[in-house]
Amino acid sequence: MRVLLSGNEAVARGCYEYGVQVATAYPGTPSTEILENVVQYKDDVYCQWSPNEKVAFEVAMGASFGGVRTLVAMKHVGLNVAADPLMTSTSVGGDGGFVIVSADDPGMHSSQNEQDNRYYARFAKIPLVEPSDSQEAKDYVGEAMRISEEFGTPVLVRLTTRISHAKSPVVLGEREEVPRKEYVKDTSRRVVIPAHARKLHVKVEERLERLREFAEESPLNRVEEGDPSVGVISSGISYQYARDAFPEATFLKLGMSFPFPISLARKFCQRFEKVYVVEENEPFIEEHLRIAGITNVVGKEHVPLCGELNQGLVRDCLCDVDAAETRSERAPAAPRPPVLCPGCPHRSTFFCLNRAGIGATSDIGCYTLGVMPPLAGLDTCICMGASVGNALGCEKAIGREFAKKMGAVIGDSTFVHSGMTGLADIAYNRGATTVIIVDNSTTAMTGHQHHPGTGMTLMGEPTVKLDYVKLARSMGVEDARRVDAFDMAAVKEAIREATENDAPSLLVMEGACALQSRKDWGEPFQVDPETCTACGLCLKLGCPAIGRDADGKAEISKLFCVGDACGMCAQICPVGAISAGE
Repeated sequence: MRVLLSGNEAVARGCYEYGVQVATAYPGTPSTEILENVVQYKDDVYCQWSPNEKVAFEVAMGASFGGVRTLVAMKHVGLNVAADPLMTSTSVGGDGGFVIVSADDPGMHSSQNEQDNRYYARFAKIPLVEPSDSQEAKDYVGEAMRISEEFGTPVLVRLTTRISHAKSPVVLGEREEVPRKEYVKDTSRRVVIPAHARKLHVKVEERLERLREFAEESPLNRVEEGDPSVGVISSGISYQYARDAFPEATFLKLGMSFPFPISLARKFCQRFEKVYVVEENEPFIEEHLRIAGITNVVGKEHVPLCGELNQGLVRDCLCDVDAAETRSERAPAAPRPPVLCPGCPHRSTFFCLNRAGIGATSDIGCYTLGVMPPLAGLDTCICMGASVGNALGCEKAIGREFAKKMGAVIGDSTFVHSGMTGLADIAYNRGATTVIIVDNSTTAMTGHQHHPGTGMTLMGEPTVKLDYVKLARSMGVEDARRVDAFDMAAVKEAIREATENDAPSLLVMEGACALQSRKDWGEPFQVDPETCTACGLCLKLGCPAIGRDADGKAEISKLFCVGDACGMCAQICPVGAISAGE
């Protein structure tokens, strides 16, 4: 049967068809939908959300030790979190096939950087495969499993945003049942003390040479004949852009781009006066060619290093076409700056911090939108969990009094991911920083996934629910409490008390994500124009449902307002002009 699947859906289907028995992940765009789709095969594949990517990696690695095929998925920056076990897994290998899926984000559609994770494969000395469409995304899961088992190595499958989210036809197959390998204790391989690691390193280098030979002959790397005067080398989604831009060219399509098939590439390049290398972000392919002394290549001197490619951009860069004239024919898209949703429980925290003149180090999540005016509530946003350490660092550098002027804001899922150790650090090192968990009981930014603070697993099973207040007190943070995020007065008072405290504090601002509490929405609020003084205070909430009428007075959109599920605007109106609708 032939169906349309996104790349993420195709990877999930590959898990099913190629006998994967354990799949793990932490949600992160653009990789999130992989595990969300694996769960439909939960009768055959055990799947779970882990607290972070490092734990997900280690669980998958352990499952491979247990003799079954396993897959772990994450976005590109997630592999930074999992880099510690990754760099040792290359020596240890696995027993069942072990595949790592990294979804890179060229153009930074939802990320803080656009790092190129092809370099992780070279760094870790493990095979790298790059699908160019959904069919290959499915098929390459099987190829990666076979390579992993044949060579005793993890294999990195690199997706990008367009591969993950774009749909293309996929031919479905039946599930391949792969028997579990018997577990055999092997301390010389799995216990990586220095004496063992020295021997394992030698084996890694020997394996890499065998993989180089394999890459030269692998059908994943192929020459597609075309115009004998134009040669192009590409991989992944860049191959699709280049193929569309130069449909008549001869291509060397790399499906397995590390170990790099240098002999195959050299023979290809010898056929042309110039060879065009088309790749997004870093010059990964181009570097391999130039290091090997192949100089008739045209690459990053014309193809942009930054941002996402497309067919027109590739054509403009490599042809004698006036790029500005070509782009001017396209109307620019209307700007749509992101904002917190109407009814978002996080809005009260940033509003009250702003009004109190208190800054905030922040984290990765939809609450990062608190940086946008008029809330303008953030000072920093670096990586998962950094808010807590950043706030403590500011306190230690500037002085204890600064803890009264700077707090840390972190989401519930992010706190579980990377914030707990930071909170322990504050208590242990005698800080006075206030940590605010904006708790909407879900991983909202990536589409509402469960985590250890929600009481439910990915498989739909009820489970234990992490108690942040008890956890904080066990760490030595005595001032730990829950606050109703929709009670503006309570939020304001809690922030005042916590920041004036000379000891560390934890505030858990509890309020359901508006997109998950639709059943609680009431009639839209309304403004009495006779009472409204046009003071503009309600507009400082930054709610998309609130605007001004022709007279400059507040008005509330019936389309956007969630009614008494929120009610923040009515609470702060100084003249009582806002009330629940009838």
